[in-house]
Amino acid sequence: MFESIDDVRRLLAGQNYFADREIATVVFLAAKLQKPIFLEGEAGVGKTEIAKALAAGMGSPLIRLQCYEGLDAHHALYEWNYAKQLLRIKLAEAGGEDAHAVERELFSRDYLIPRPLLQALLADGPNPPVLLIDEVDRADEEFEAFLLEILADFQISIPELGTIRAHRPPFVVLTSNRTREIHDALKRRCLYLWIGYPSFERELAIVRAKVPGIDERLAAQLCAFMQRLRQEDFYKKPGVAETIDWGMALVALHRDALDEETIEATLGCIFKYAEDIEAFRRRGLWQRFLAELPQRA
Repeated sequence: MFESIDDVRRLLAGQNYFADREIATVVFLAAKLQKPIFLEGEAGVGKTEIAKALAAGMGSPLIRLQCYEGLDAHHALYEWNYAKQLLRIKLAEAGGEDAHAVERELFSRDYLIPRPLLQALLADGPNPPVLLIDEVDRADEEFEAFLLEILADFQISIPELGTIRAHRPPFVVLTSNRTREIHDALKRRCLYLWIGYPSFERELAIVRAKVPGIDERLAAQLCAFMQRLRQEDFYKKPGVAETIDWGMALVALHRDALDEETIEATLGCIFKYAEDIEAFRRRGLWQRFLAELPQRA
């Protein structure tokens, strides 16, 4: 899939994802060793975007399983099309068909609804799909145990159909915001990577790529401001996603530089909790931060 680590960086950069060498190395090794990647980090630092960029860059389908509390195996794996089965039964009864033959038909692949995990196993394109298991820390521990079986052999057993194996193992990316600890058994099956907040230079490159038309001075000020904010103690520090949102908002407001009025009016782009907005105002941080901002690009 990749000849070198630099190939990975070029592919991701082509999708406006500016990976450092550590990220590119883990992706390269995951492809070579056919192992899943387990990404942890704060919300909004670009974990999900890695999977999206990989899928787009490789020309592979992106299959996403969004985890949530109460997610069970059937919703993640497959379901039977009960409405279609019921209609088939009624048609069979009306036509006087053999009940045993109809029963066998009802539990064939024609009546199976693949969910994300089974879709990834059944995919048969020229490139392996990218399977994104997003925010796995939101799912229950029972679902973790179920994932262990899937990721170990890339196969599942359906009682009515038998064992289904992947034609080609998918490229698997698991993400976690670390709202709870994930068991070591699942992590051991993966290559681990912690995604931290980017450096000023990397964040500036991201803003330039993701916010078309932004003024160069404003982009530099925006990133410097966010870098400084993350040094403070907030309940939820802003991530790269907030930087991009703020940049797009400022472009929509036709701003070319940060000032007190602009910052005050757009705090909702930066913070997602009232307590953080209040703390920012109470400490008078904008005064200190504005004095430190670059005045030219």
